[in-house]
Amino acid sequence: MIIYLHGFRSAPASIKAQALKTRMVERGLADRFWCEQLPVSPRAAIALAEAEIARARTAGLDPTVVGSSLGGYYATWLAERHGLRAVLVNPAVVAPLSLEAYVGTQDNMYTGERFAFTHAHIDELRAIEVATITRPERFWLLLETGDEVLDYRHAVAKYAGARQTVLEGGDHGFSRWGDYLDAVIAYAGLGDARAAST
Repeated sequence: MIIYLHGFRSAPASIKAQALKTRMVERGLADRFWCEQLPVSPRAAIALAEAEIARARTAGLDPTVVGSSLGGYYATWLAERHGLRAVLVNPAVVAPLSLEAYVGTQDNMYTGERFAFTHAHIDELRAIEVATITRPERFWLLLETGDEVLDYRHAVAKYAGARQTVLEGGDHGFSRWGDYLDAVIAYAGLGDARAAST
C-alpha cells in the first residue's frame, strides 16, 4: 500500500502523484494507492494520513508513505511514529522555517483554491518535527541538486545513513520521477522494479 503525501500548495492532481497512480493502475495495483487533498492544517493532514494508515493495517496491508516536499516532512513523522518505510522526494527538512515566508493568503497550484496559511500552522509543523531519524534503513531519499526551492544538502545531512539517490541538476519537482516509479513500487513491497506494464 502506498500513501502519497503531496507538497505545500499542491494536490492529488500533481504531476508526481498522477504519474505514480497511473503506473500503479497499469500494473493492476490501483487499490494499493491512496492520495487525497491534504488539509492546510498540518495537524489535520497528519490525522487524515493516520486514519488511512489505520485502515490499511486493519485490511492487512503494509503501508509505505511517499512524500514530496512538505509531504516528505509529514512522511518522516509518520514513518517514525508508526514504524513505516518512507520515500522522500526533495523533502522539506526545516518546514517551519522554510514556510514562514508563506504566511498569508495562498493559492493551490492545481485547484486554484485560495487558503490562509497562518502562524498557528507553523506551530503545528514545529510540533511534528523529527530532530533525528531513528531507523535510517526505513528511508529512501530522492533528491535533485537543482532544486530551486530547497537546499538538497540539508536533506543529505538529516537522512544520513538512509538510502540516498542524489541526481545532478533537475528541479524541485524532481524531473526524473518517471524513471523511479517501478523502483518506488518495489520499495513499497508491491512487486519487482523491472516489471513491465500490462
